[in-house]
Amino acid sequence: MAGTKVKHPSVEDRASKGKGSRKKTPVTSHTGWTPAADRPDPVGLLEEQNKTREQDLVPVRHGRMLVSPFTFYRGAAKIMAADLKDTPRAGLDVQLCGDAHLSNFGVFASPERTLLFDLNDFDETLPGPFEYDVKRMAASFTIAGRNNGFSAEETLSVTLTGVRAYREAMAQFAQMGALDVWYARLSEEQLLEAIDLAVASQKGKALKKAAQGMGKSARQNVAKAHTRDSLQALSKLAERVDGKYRIVSQPPMVVPVRELADTYGMSGDEVEKAVRDQLRSYRATLPDDRRHLLERFEVIDVARKVVGVGSVGTRAFIALLQGRDQEDPLFLQVKEATKSVLEDHLPKSRYKQPGERVVQGQRMMQAASDIFLGWTKGVQDNRYLYWRQLRDMKGSAVVEGMKPLGMNFYANACGWTLARAHARSGDPVAIASYLGKSDKFDQSITDFSGRYADQNEKDYEAFAEAVRSGRLPATDAI
Repeated sequence: MAGTKVKHPSVEDRASKGKGSRKKTPVTSHTGWTPAADRPDPVGLLEEQNKTREQDLVPVRHGRMLVSPFTFYRGAAKIMAADLKDTPRAGLDVQLCGDAHLSNFGVFASPERTLLFDLNDFDETLPGPFEYDVKRMAASFTIAGRNNGFSAEETLSVTLTGVRAYREAMAQFAQMGALDVWYARLSEEQLLEAIDLAVASQKGKALKKAAQGMGKSARQNVAKAHTRDSLQALSKLAERVDGKYRIVSQPPMVVPVRELADTYGMSGDEVEKAVRDQLRSYRATLPDDRRHLLERFEVIDVARKVVGVGSVGTRAFIALLQGRDQEDPLFLQVKEATKSVLEDHLPKSRYKQPGERVVQGQRMMQAASDIFLGWTKGVQDNRYLYWRQLRDMKGSAVVEGMKPLGMNFYANACGWTLARAHARSGDPVAIASYLGKSDKFDQSITDFSGRYADQNEKDYEAFAEAVRSGRLPATDAI
């Protein structure tokens, strides 16, 4: 079977494409966003998602989203996907994260055991217009700034910083060779060096003190990430019974499968067989060397574990495996993969299996991915899963505690990282040519972000009213 012919346009032609897109869709066209006249009911979109979720966890999801307009935004990717479909597009596609809000960035260990800062959630990944991710990220900074009590000027600053970092980084990637773009990454050392420079550059006692506080907090978070591994998870999530480890029951957050058989209409023996069948299928999706490594581990226990905000109610499990002995644990996380919210408005994924869509998208966008990233079809019809390590030096910033200086630094890191992820799959030369050298794109996206933050607050109020009226069930956030 003949392969698809790959085109290799010149740098000049690629730049010309970007300039042509700029004429067709001016960078200022992202200004002045208003919701569509036929905009769907945001509460109705959430109810639609709830239909396939674990019904006992739906109130937990609502409770987490009810905390603030910021947590609501984190769980409302489906709502924003419906809004983005009517926004201007330059026609420059990339592999999208699909949910690139600021809390979906963080640190984790590379296979070489160094910490990297990168995107870390790909449930909604799909090829599409690069603007979608930029707008999702930028609006999240506006909403987070408001949530943290920043002034209008401070909120504007952090949003502009994130978009400007994206534009300037894309200009850098446009000048780099293909391999240099592919190998680009933001390591722990680079992140801490940048923080030290930011601290040293501050003038005045108050700013210097704030910068020092930011640096201390960042170093503490990095140090904490180094401790987050399977051994640490074993001490937090497992107990020894009759000389063997098993996962501790902590309902509704963690419920071992030994207590869930009735939920899925399966006996204990059937559950155990299903787990082992799933593990064999999952191993087959790994490269040979990773599969050989995983075969050194045996499954000890499995539990359902609630995760995130937007993912609450989708099926998510943790599996405790044992290698050499009881002091050689491996925790895997198994998450349900559903259709991307973007597939309602963009071409369907080329992958029929949603779990593979997530895995391949993650591998495309991340500088380095988990060695145990794989996928399976679930036991029940129309259920699909992807697998990865539960804790592999993973860490995230506490966004709600950020001050303006810290959030500006964080926005710069996120903007650079998103540009690097897009440059791997898209055309950095064409995108950089479209973005241009002035701040017109930055200003236009920031204008969109303010308007979208206003709409998000209205949607949050509609959501809160639906909870108050009893239309939506909700428990206190846990």
